[in-house]
Amino acid sequence: MQHARHLHKGRRWGSFLEVRTNAAERYLSMVDRERRWARREHNRFGIFLSSATEPFPPQEAHWGITGSVLAAMELEPPDLLIIQTHSHLVQQSVSALSRLSERCVLRVHLSIESDLDRLPGLPGHGSSIDRRFEAASLLKRSGLNVVITVAPLLPIREPEQFFERIAEVANAVVLDHFIGGDGTEQGARTRQTPLPAAMAKVQPLSVKLAYRDRMAEIAERFLPGQVGVGRAGFASRWGKF
Repeated sequence: MQHARHLHKGRRWGSFLEVRTNAAERYLSMVDRERRWARREHNRFGIFLSSATEPFPPQEAHWGITGSVLAAMELEPPDLLIIQTHSHLVQQSVSALSRLSERCVLRVHLSIESDLDRLPGLPGHGSSIDRRFEAASLLKRSGLNVVITVAPLLPIREPEQFFERIAEVANAVVLDHFIGGDGTEQGARTRQTPLPAAMAKVQPLSVKLAYRDRMAEIAERFLPGQVGVGRAGFASRWGKF
C-alpha cells in the first residue's frame, strides 16, 4: 500500500518525522473491494480503528488524519465501526462520530485501565483518568454507544467506586488482563516488561488472572449483563466469565 508522505521536523529521517497523510484517500480507493470481500466472507464489513495505534494523538490537531478518515467513512460507511482510543481527545470528534453513528453501527471504546493515574516507577498516562471519564460522559450524552475498556487491567484501588463511575458514563465495560491479552497464553510478552512488578507493588494479586474475574464480578453489580472479558468482550459478547 502506498501512502503520501510528509516530512515534519521531529524524528527518524535525520531530524525529521515521516507522516503519512492520505489515509482517507486510500480508504475511499479500497472500500468497495474490501466491503464486497467482508460481506461475502463474514456477512458484515467491520472496521476496528485502531488496534495498534492511537487514532487521537495530540498531533491530530495539526494533521487531522483521523478526522479525514471519519469524513471519508461518512461518504462510504462500513457496516460496523469500532473506535478504540486511550485519549480524551476523542471528544473533539463527537460531531463527526454522531453523524457517522447514523450511517453505521458505531461503538467508541475508551480505555480506562485503573483508578490510579500512575504505577510506581512507570510514567503517567498522557490523558488523566478524570479527563477520560469526562470524555466518556460527553460521548454518552451525545447518544453514542460508549464501552470502557479496562485493558490492560491494572490494580484498582476502590473497585466499587470505579465501576459505579463507569456505569454512569458508559453502556458497557470490557476487562482484559495481560495474561492472554498480550497475545501469549501466560502473558510472557508483558512479563518481560516492568509492568507486572509495578502492578504487584500496588496489589500483589493483580498479576493473577483470578483478579480479572473478581473485578468482572464487581463490575457486573453496576452494569448487569453488560460486562465482557477478553477477546469475547471486545466482540460485544457479554457475561462470558
